[in-house]
Amino acid sequence: MSEHLLESELFGHVRGAFTGAISDKIGRFQKAHGGTLFLDEIGDISLAVQMRLLRVLQESEFERVGESNSIKVDVRIIAATNQSLAEKVSQGTFRQDLYYRLNVVRLDLPPLRSRLDDLDLLIAHFIVKFNTIFSKAVSSVSHDVMTLFSSYGWPGNVRELEHAVEHACILCKSSVIAVSDLPQDLLDSVPLIPASVKNAAISPAASADKMSLEEALTASGGNKARAARLLGISRMTLYRQLG
Repeated sequence: MSEHLLESELFGHVRGAFTGAISDKIGRFQKAHGGTLFLDEIGDISLAVQMRLLRVLQESEFERVGESNSIKVDVRIIAATNQSLAEKVSQGTFRQDLYYRLNVVRLDLPPLRSRLDDLDLLIAHFIVKFNTIFSKAVSSVSHDVMTLFSSYGWPGNVRELEHAVEHACILCKSSVIAVSDLPQDLLDSVPLIPASVKNAAISPAASADKMSLEEALTASGGNKARAARLLGISRMTLYRQLG
């Protein structure tokens, strides 16, 4: 998000605060009053938004964009980042005072490749999620799929696993996800696939089960970026295929 859009999303705005502000808007902080607000990729916000966020954390109040009246809130903040905030502080791109306000209780989550024992639970969770979304009846993944998942480095961590299971649930024609249901970009990224798994991945059945452009657009509800991810291609490639 741009700086101004993020400010509006977090703190809200009043009508006429900026071009396009045709009505008042309640921000996330006000909506989260009495509860919890999760801020992902906190290391990417601008210094100006950092300053406004610091004030909320210190004084439990803020103003909507275009308004001078302060609003009091009681909100628990959970922030996440894949960057080193301490390093960003030393570089001058993240406020030190905000860093210490956020770093009260710190949880360091290891990458997925370092906690492969979590695969079973995560896969089961995503299968339930996508069964509901796509009205499927998938129950599990095959032994070959688990072998492949366990040998993969997962550079995209849990989000990459979620994408792989989502893609597989859409393609799966039975109750068990097979290697042929997995995204091709994942199969291409596994350096050493066991022979049995590799044969399953390149079988004729796998080619026949590849998702079409129309199926991907239907499954994604017309969202072209999501359809491209399901197909394992870039958005530009998808646009070219659409003509």
